[in-house]
Amino acid sequence: MEATKKHNWRTKLHEIIYEADTPSGKLFDIVLLITILASIVVVMLESIGSFNAKHQDFLNISEWIITILFTIEYFARIISVKKPLKYILSFYGIIDLLSTVPKYLSLLFGGTQALVALRALRLLRVFRILKLARYLGASNQLAGAIRASRAKIAVFLYAVLIASVIFGTIMYMVEGEENGFTNIPKSVYWCIVTLTTVGFGDIAPVTPLGQFIATFIMILGYGIIAVPTGIVSAEYAKASDGDKDKEKDKTKMSIVPLNTQSCSSCLAEKHIDGAEFCYKCGEVLHHE
Repeated sequence: MEATKKHNWRTKLHEIIYEADTPSGKLFDIVLLITILASIVVVMLESIGSFNAKHQDFLNISEWIITILFTIEYFARIISVKKPLKYILSFYGIIDLLSTVPKYLSLLFGGTQALVALRALRLLRVFRILKLARYLGASNQLAGAIRASRAKIAVFLYAVLIASVIFGTIMYMVEGEENGFTNIPKSVYWCIVTLTTVGFGDIAPVTPLGQFIATFIMILGYGIIAVPTGIVSAEYAKASDGDKDKEKDKTKMSIVPLNTQSCSSCLAEKHIDGAEFCYKCGEVLHHE
């Protein structure tokens, strides 16, 4: 009897935390999203010296409240799954840990000598923004498009690097040390800055030939910017068309729509409505 109660308690907790089809699951997601956004705002406000000086106590208390809430969430996620280590070592598990521990680590540092290191540790809280990724469904499609185009982008970047080295060397020979191009690495740096249309202006060609080459590089830069955008856009459009085709196939085959049911053993999601077992590990799925 006690085992059944414990099982039901863990099952209910798992449904609230890992699923979004139930009212309690939706409420949990909304509260968590608000907490994440609040934590990001607090981190930003703390970086403003004048504001932090006036409201340091308020920001510190707010940060502790948020940290405690994230700590409860982290341990609740561990307790509610059958294989806690799988969650702990997962991407989101590591992000959840990194977004929680800095405030506790700050207790171990004291004195003025540790202020610099403490400030660096507190910046780890920015990882909380990555917790938002699990709620952005379209981000998976964009990530897939980037992965699919990574080989093409790598070749493109390699070509840009070669062009930068070649043009940088030419500019070093044309302009020389007297005009600021003191060595090839610095000339390559100038070429990359110019090619990407950033143009810091710390180095500039003086000779007519150097200015002509710089003009060519600037125009080339505008054309280069569009290349990676086109590659990713093409893959994204392909992925979108693939999803549309899958939806059409589902309609034709009368496949039952997917839900947010999450397996308590392997954490797999997107199960078919009414499914009794996990499609990945075969674990029994629990329904309300």
